[in-house]
Parts: sequence; C-alpha cells; structure tokens
Amino acid sequence: MTTVHDFTVKNAEGEDTKLSQYQGKVLIIVNVASQCGFANFNYTQLKELLDSYKKDGLEVLAFPCNQFGGQEPGCEVDISDLVKKDFKFEPNLFKKIDVNGEKADPLFKFLKEEKGGFLVDAIKWNFTKFLVGKDGNVIKRYSPKTEPKDMKEDIEAALFA
Repeated sequence: MTTVHDFTVKNAEGEDTKLSQYQGKVLIIVNVASQCGFANFNYTQLKELLDSYKKDGLEVLAFPCNQFGGQEPGCEVDISDLVKKDFKFEPNLFKKIDVNGEKADPLFKFLKEEKGGFLVDAIKWNFTKFLVGKDGNVIKRYSPKTEPKDMKEDIEAALFA
C-alpha cells in the first residue's frame, strides 16, 4: 500500500527530498500562497502549532502553488524570506508546484485520491491542509477556510495515540 513516505519531492532549493525521512512524524501538508487572504491566519496558526508540537513530532510541509488567483508569483527564495520576515515561521518549504490539472504534483494527486474533497476531489484554493499520521497514511483533509488551530484535537490524537 502506498503512503506519503513513498514519495520524493523537490525542496525549495530544487534538491530531491524523500518523504520517508518523516517516518514517525505527524505531518501537515499544505499548499501555500503568500498573497492569499488566508495567508495571515494560516501561517500564524501553523507556526503556533509547530511551536507547540514540534518537540512531539509534528512537521509542516509547505508547497507553494500559484494556481489560484496568481497569489504565489514569487520564487521559492522570495517566499521563504517573506514567511520568515512577516510570520517568523520556517516550515519545511518545497518547490513551487501545481496541485491540480495535468501537471499536478504526484504527491498531491495521491493526497486527493486518499481524501477527496466536498463534491469534487480537486484542491479548491490555497491552504488546503492534509493531516498525515506517523505511518504516512492520510488521516484527514481540511478546507482552506479551516483554521489550523481547529486541527489541534486531530493533531494531538495522531501524535499521542
């Protein structure tokens, strides 16, 4: 059976990163966009979650995506600098990708297959979040409007189960 740990993605520097390195960790995988109206509460609350639970094994994997309203036009260096400067947040940042369509990243194709969306499986907007267990299996999908703080109970269940 395929899990998130079977995928290799490109980090922000363009280097291959095997997600198997996150075995035993709980992951929040999210498509991000710095100029999105949802950026402020998502980045702020994801940072708070990471500050609270990183010691327990939580990691945030952020994948910039410019498919929704052109709200992530910058390169990975600009995105990383902005998130560090404006939000004091340093998630594991990866190469800019597509999450829908013919060129959709294989990881996001898998995530959508595992946890379809409401009515359609496509990612509808920036900051769609997936919670992944220590074993690499997708636990739950959250809409862009879901505030990360509202994921706390599910995160704790995954971390301390």
